[in-house]
Amino acid sequence: MTDRNVLFEQLRHPLETTDLPGLGTLQRGKVRDSYVGSGRRFIVVTDRISAFDRVLGTLPFKGQVLNTAAAFWFDKTRDLVPNHVVDVPDPQVMEVQDCEPLPVEMVVRAYLTGSTSTSIWTHYEKGERVFCGNRLPDGMRKHQKLERPILTPSTKAEHGDHDVSVSRDEILAMGRIPARDFDAVAQMSLALFDFGVRHCAGRGLILVDTKYEFGRTKDGRIVVIDEVHTPDSSRFWQAATYEERLAAGKEPEGLDKEYLRVWLKTERGFTGDGPIPHIPDEVRVEAAARYIRACEQVTGEPFAPDLEEPAARIRRNLRLR
Repeated sequence: MTDRNVLFEQLRHPLETTDLPGLGTLQRGKVRDSYVGSGRRFIVVTDRISAFDRVLGTLPFKGQVLNTAAAFWFDKTRDLVPNHVVDVPDPQVMEVQDCEPLPVEMVVRAYLTGSTSTSIWTHYEKGERVFCGNRLPDGMRKHQKLERPILTPSTKAEHGDHDVSVSRDEILAMGRIPARDFDAVAQMSLALFDFGVRHCAGRGLILVDTKYEFGRTKDGRIVVIDEVHTPDSSRFWQAATYEERLAAGKEPEGLDKEYLRVWLKTERGFTGDGPIPHIPDEVRVEAAARYIRACEQVTGEPFAPDLEEPAARIRRNLRLR
């Protein structure tokens, strides 16, 4: 586990934004800066942290952790579901095929949990028993396992807007995606989730829920893009303490950004609207430590942070002037 003193020191050297015009045209997302040109796309995973569809600041080594985890899963699942990866030339950069993103996120959930407005628990607590076309039984508790994993698609929000959870029928009625494509990515999503659940179980983790994004390559193939089973896109719980903590009415022992969401909600009353509150360094370091532990437990390898100034390192590794 990375020494916490190193994490505190790295707070002073975040990769918050990038300026790499030699790579192509910049497309900036909440966390990733993509550069597109000559049929190639370079995804630079910054240290920015987002929650409640807002960018909140940075976490030390977050970009390196996400890129490491995504590369691990893309490699593990490439024979199961095709993906867009070409190369990983830097700890925070992935070279990928340039794809046209499909306008829907495929969210798979296996537990009744969450804290955001789009979470299944938020809707269930309000008395709703049908979520994204999936019927739920009465009498369930927060964090309880569902009978089976379910698909709860989400619209992809524009920058600054909130995602909206919808059913298959609703997303098709919007005309965003043909039924054939939706059903194809639904099948891919459930296959990826099943693989992730089995792998994580072998590492002492519960893969609670996750989201997948898909794109179409220049030759018309649908592939998984963006990231797979990272602490940003997924929720992980420690399997060894889950049952005991559930019985005691406690929160599961998590290794993902839910820690930060809960802190913002309970300590600052922030759920996405209004000014972004200040996040103390101690909270940022604890969040980063959880990201690192998740990456190490999933991959089975110690996380080895690159301490070099990230912007200069990326320019050198990508041979930019």
